[in-house]
This record gives sequence, structure tokens and C-alpha cells, in this order.
Amino acid sequence: MEATAVEDIVIVGAGIAGLATALGLHRLGIRSLVLETSDSLRAAGYALTTWNNAWKALDALGVADSLRRHHDRLAGNVTFSAVSGLPTSNLRFTACGEQEARTVMRKSLLEALAMDLPKGTIRYSSKLVSIEESAGFLKLLHLADGTLLKTKVLIGCDGVKSVVAKWLGFKKPSLSGRNATRGITTYENGHGFENNFMWFFSKGLRFGVMPCNANTVYWFSTWHSSKQGKEIEENPVRLKQHILSKLGKVPDRVRAVVEDTKVDSFVSLPLRCRQPWELVWNDFFRGNVCIAGDALHSMTPDLGQGGCSALEDGVVLARCLAEAMLRSPIGGGEEEYKRIEKGLEKYAKERRWRCIKLIATSYVVGSIQESEGKLMNYLRDNILADFLVGLLMKFSAFDCGTLTC
Repeated sequence: MEATAVEDIVIVGAGIAGLATALGLHRLGIRSLVLETSDSLRAAGYALTTWNNAWKALDALGVADSLRRHHDRLAGNVTFSAVSGLPTSNLRFTACGEQEARTVMRKSLLEALAMDLPKGTIRYSSKLVSIEESAGFLKLLHLADGTLLKTKVLIGCDGVKSVVAKWLGFKKPSLSGRNATRGITTYENGHGFENNFMWFFSKGLRFGVMPCNANTVYWFSTWHSSKQGKEIEENPVRLKQHILSKLGKVPDRVRAVVEDTKVDSFVSLPLRCRQPWELVWNDFFRGNVCIAGDALHSMTPDLGQGGCSALEDGVVLARCLAEAMLRSPIGGGEEEYKRIEKGLEKYAKERRWRCIKLIATSYVVGSIQESEGKLMNYLRDNILADFLVGLLMKFSAFDCGTLTC
């Protein structure tokens, strides 16, 4: 089968990073094609916490205000010991300057990013299976349905099982030994919670509850997997019982959020993370190919920065690529290829250490928060609580810049 006409940019994956990159490029007048394996936008995980750095990226992409209208601003972060039931840290975001944090529905975020893309930008039911070099510095893409595509630039935003990352020589992100279970509950007459991010920690437990708006509450729990972990995950009733059994001394109305969640709407997956030293020793671009989002920096959720950093990737990558491609001579060739390579090199340089720090810090924070050791539990609840919350604020105080060079 002959390949179709050459695409300027092909992005693999219509997740947060892929759509943010496509929208950023569109805002700068550059067309891209996004390949998505499923037949519609996927919103696994229900919601995510968006911190200051995410809102700066969303402002740069021009979609922040539409999301702000439907998601309430969080006023603070309250941490509790699920052993004693007592608060261990209470931070008002007004004390952190202009900290903006909201719990955003993942579906709403993806729809907002996709809404302004030209018709036909996203090609659904299109699974990339292999990549080949082609003449003229192009990449030849083989899709599962037999389609062949040629592209000047290939961007892998295809998650932890990334075909593009594998082609670049990266290993599949490692299992962290922990699982994450998520759910969402809607109350027609309002949930009655204050607009706070509430965390609960005890031996082997990390549990969080946060409102999205006046009616919807999102919750998550991370826990150490065991030999029975897979069996529990595959049985929704047992999974719900398992989560409830680990909650300890949490308020009844907090426990009710899990109890009120239908068992068939629980989402549970093992947590994977990229080994940070892979990004120290390996380049995450080669020529006209690069990766972003979870394909690049999959991390545990302990800083709440997975989706936020994917938005950062999109803005930085679109800016660096546009600078290269808009200055390239018409017709392409070697000079255009070299400009693209320089643009991706600049992107990699801007993102490398930010990603390394996020991956490593998330893993360490998670190990402390979910520790099963008595000493570490004591230190977490009595000494380290404010420090750990401070890390959230530190890593959210980041500005990826605008789309203009």
C-alpha cells in the first residue's frame, strides 16, 4: 500500500499532552494530525488537580477561562492522620501568593483542548504499530489497519506503552509496587464540602477527596499492591470493600463519598513511573522524533503534577517546533530537517531537568506518605506534614511561558 501525502507533524495520542501540543501548534498557524487508538476521546481517571503551572499553560493555550467557569477554585489543603483522625497540616492557598488550584474533570479538559482544533485534526481508531525511516528525512508510520503515513515530525504522546518511546530506546515505565483507585460522586442537592483538598494518611494509605464544583466530588486512593492485588482490582465489590477497610478514622461524610460511588465506576490501575536516570543518560528526541506526556515522564501521582506537566510539555513543544518550522524554507529538505532537529533539541533541553525532578520527587514523597513503618508514620504526621505540602507549592510555582518565542 502506498503512503498518503506527507504530513508536516503527526502526534500519536489524543491525551492531555497530545491535544495541548496540537492546539499550541494550531494557535501558531501550524497544522498537525493527531492519531488516537480509541474511537473517541478517553477520559480515564475522572479528574485531576490542576495547580498554578497548569493554569499558566491553559492560559497560554487559550482555554483556561472556559474551564474556570465550571470548576471551583480550591481554598486550601488540609491533611489528616487517618490513625488519629486529627489534622496534621492546614494550608490556606491565600498564604501562598496567587496559588490557583482546581479539580478539573478530565473529560472537560480534553474537550476544551479539542474544541478549537480544525475538523479532521484528530483521526480516531488509528493505532501506530511501527516506525520506519523513509527517504528525505521522513518517518514512515505503519498503522494497525494497514494505513501508511509519512511525516516530517513525529511526536509520541502515547502513554506508558508508547511505541514512539520504544523506538527511541526507552524502556517501558516500571511498576512502582502501588495501585491507584479513583472514583467520582455527584450529589444533586450539593455535596456540602468546603472547597478544600483533603488528604488522609495512615499505614500504607494515601487517600484524597476534593470537590470539582458544588455537586461533584472526586476521590482517589493509592495503596501497596500484593499477591491479592490483581484479584481485588478485577472484582469491583472486593475493591470497594478493600478501600473502605483501609480508611481508618476518617469523617463519616468522607467515607460516604466512597460508599456512594457505584462499584462499576471504580477505576483502578497499577502505578508506573519512568526511571529518572533514563532521562539523564538518554535523549528523548532523535532527529525529527520526540516524546511528551506520560510517554516521557510517567510518574506517581504524589505531587499531582502528571497532567500539569503534560500541559507544560504541550506549550513548550509547540513553541520550539513553531520557531523551527516557520523559519524553514518552503519545500523542506535537509535545511528544514536540521531546523526541526534544533527545535526538538531546544524542547528537550527546557524539559529534561524539570521532568527528572518531578519523577524523583513524586516517588520519594509517595514513599513517605504511604509508608508502613512506625517511625516514618510518626515523622510524616508530626514533623514532615507541612514540608510535604510545601513541596506541592514549590513544584506548582513554575511558568512554562507563552506560545510566542
